Amino acid sequence: MSIAATHIAQVAVPVRNLDRARTFYRDKLGLPHLFDAPPGLAFFGCGETRLMLSQPEGPETATSAILYYGVPDAGAAEAELRAGGVAIEQPAHKIATVNGKQVWLAFMRDSEGNMIGLMSEQAAG
Repeated sequence: MSIAATHIAQVAVPVRNLDRARTFYRDKLGLPHLFDAPPGLAFFGCGETRLMLSQPEGPETATSAILYYGVPDAGAAEAELRAGGVAIEQPAHKIATVNGKQVWLAFMRDSEGNMIGLMSEQAAG
């Protein structure tokens, strides 16, 4: 069984101070700032991969980055993995429409307990 992930579409990086992190990634690393989204998210371009800075809303803090694997259809990939016995943390759901494309995400944990995401972009209809 294989869902045929095609590339790393996005990396989520947890931050403690979104304004400070946005300035660092934009001004020090020179990454193009794409857009901000509530609550507490800033997105940057880095070649074919999008970087998402994420500030937690509450006292919880993430301690590691999350890789988002690009797939043709997050819902179909989630269904295939679920059928293969993978425990799904969050089923595929639309999170936004950006530049005329719907962004869909699904989340699960790998064999070592790391959170991973599946991400697809589909034309908005």
